[in-house]
Amino acid sequence: MQTTLAQDTESYVPRHISTTHDTACKRGSMNDKEKVIELIKERSFQKSDTASFPLSSGKMSHYYFNMKKITMAPEGQVLIGSLVFDKIQELNLKPKAVGGLTMGADPIAVATAFTSFLRKNPIEAFVIRKKPKPHGLGLQIEGSVEKNDSVIIVDDVVTTGKSTIKAIKIAREHELEVLAAIVLLDRCEENGKENIEAQGVPLHAILTIQDFL
Repeated sequence: MQTTLAQDTESYVPRHISTTHDTACKRGSMNDKEKVIELIKERSFQKSDTASFPLSSGKMSHYYFNMKKITMAPEGQVLIGSLVFDKIQELNLKPKAVGGLTMGADPIAVATAFTSFLRKNPIEAFVIRKKPKPHGLGLQIEGSVEKNDSVIIVDDVVTTGKSTIKAIKIAREHELEVLAAIVLLDRCEENGKENIEAQGVPLHAILTIQDFL
């Protein structure tokens, strides 16, 4: 008997993750947030006793996160899609779409859109190019969004907030209504949250650096 895609994946979202035996034993009793923290520690996080890692601002940090190692991982996609979708519901926001500046935002937006479909509350995903496409229609925003649509800006990491702010500004230039920004990790360095909220957009973080200290 054939099953639909939604039926095939239903058991995986939001709580049940198919993993190897060892990983399943390790993370089986954790909730989604705890699983993501564990996954980040395994794949994406480095810590140094000295400030060894350069930030985009040029300053040095004791911590390094390569979030793409988990946002593009199969388990990470399922967990992140669930966490971001749950955050949107918790905040009682009603966006037409979620997206942000390529490429940090892309897998998060797609994972959220996928989860939203499985939860029977579809939210579109969109991508903001750093510059308009140099050919074709010259689009800077890709996806099914139009003037006056309500959107949420997403990103993987916030430090200074520069990429999130750029996404907010481009979205507004295209006459989209930005309801909020949701990030996977706020490093709590370089005033990222304050810089973003100075744009009149509330920032909500799934995780902060405190989850790794």
